Amino acid sequence: MRSYLSEFIGTALLLAIVAGSGIMGETLGAGNAAVALLGNSIATGAGLYVLITLLGPISGAHFNPVVTLMFWKLGHLTLKKMFGYWACQFAGAIAGIWLTHLMFSLPIIQESTKVRTGLGIWVSEFISTLVLLSAIRIGDKEAKDRIPMLVALTVTAGYWFTSSTFFANPAVAVARSLTDTFVGIAPRDVLGFVGSEVLASALIARWFCRSTRQS
Repeated sequence: MRSYLSEFIGTALLLAIVAGSGIMGETLGAGNAAVALLGNSIATGAGLYVLITLLGPISGAHFNPVVTLMFWKLGHLTLKKMFGYWACQFAGAIAGIWLTHLMFSLPIIQESTKVRTGLGIWVSEFISTLVLLSAIRIGDKEAKDRIPMLVALTVTAGYWFTSSTFFANPAVAVARSLTDTFVGIAPRDVLGFVGSEVLASALIARWFCRSTRQS
């Protein structure tokens, strides 16, 4: 139960950080998208470092269904626990968005109108997910004590070198469709993101499973 609670709280706080810093960055940047993205990326990276450091020993600090899928494929989780983590991650992500709306005195229930679609965006999400999962898996094997920093820096950099701004997380994509703020994504565009993320996770999990068997 502690691990499920950890995944729920961690994912909720992650989305609160992502959405809240987006709102704050856009407000203080007076419409300057670069300033807003800078604040958004720094806050997300810093928040991830703290969350993974504190909650990693409890649940592994996945906060991401495709990370959980990869570790299930590698045999680190049971099928039951994987589904439990997924439920906590999606519920936590949505709760984090609603909490952010409450903190900023915005309508709780929203629907994003921000268009994020097209081949370039989908390829970007595919690459983003490959990069994130590779960093986590290789770090878990070769530099376990540095996982929080590796993930935090990967995500911070990803905001800036990908056209999709490095979602790499189906729970994040779904939850961000429920906020019409700087970090939103139109609900009709979520499927393209999730499809790209799942495809990348399936390929990377297969690759690492094969490498594990060969070693």
